[in-house]
Amino acid sequence: MKNTLRLLRTERGWSQAELADRLDVSRQSVNAIETGKYDPSLPLAFAIARLFGRGIEEIFDDGQGVTQAAD
Repeated sequence: MKNTLRLLRTERGWSQAELADRLDVSRQSVNAIETGKYDPSLPLAFAIARLFGRGIEEIFDDGQGVTQAAD
């Protein structure tokens, strides 16, 4: 899953370890999410979104897009 976590983190000047502390996860977890090797659980995704004041969909992109149902 693509995400903007690294960009958001570096904009705030936080290291991976600092972000991990704020989220109560390991630095390795932050690295794995940033590199797309691990998709966060829904509760963790919500915590990340709250921390950055964004919607989950603004941070994470599953590449599926949103389709509109035909009327």
